[in-house]
Amino acid sequence: MHEAGMTEFVEKAICDVGAMLGGSLVVIGDKLGLYHAMAGAGRLSPADLAGRTGTAERYVREWSSAQAARGYLLYDGDGRFLLPDAHAIPLTDETTPACVIGAFEIA
Repeated sequence: MHEAGMTEFVEKAICDVGAMLGGSLVVIGDKLGLYHAMAGAGRLSPADLAGRTGTAERYVREWSSAQAARGYLLYDGDGRFLLPDAHAIPLTDETTPACVIGAFEIA
């Protein structure tokens, strides 16, 4: 058995699973209006975001943390998250060629 080749493949497969799960979270953020609620709103706590979207704070906290870990949101270290303007347009404005939401939904 080729241990090095197998390890390399397992690492690739794990990265692919991470990408799939990350993509699913993007679709969730779009469907629940989380990105739209964050766009231009500054730093929000999960409770603030849940209140704006009528969602459960516990799940919004997990979603926000996962989005920050993947680099979609910024975490300020004080329990608040920010959707940078440079990310908001591709995630919220379907009129721009930079919009990526459709690609995530297709995937």
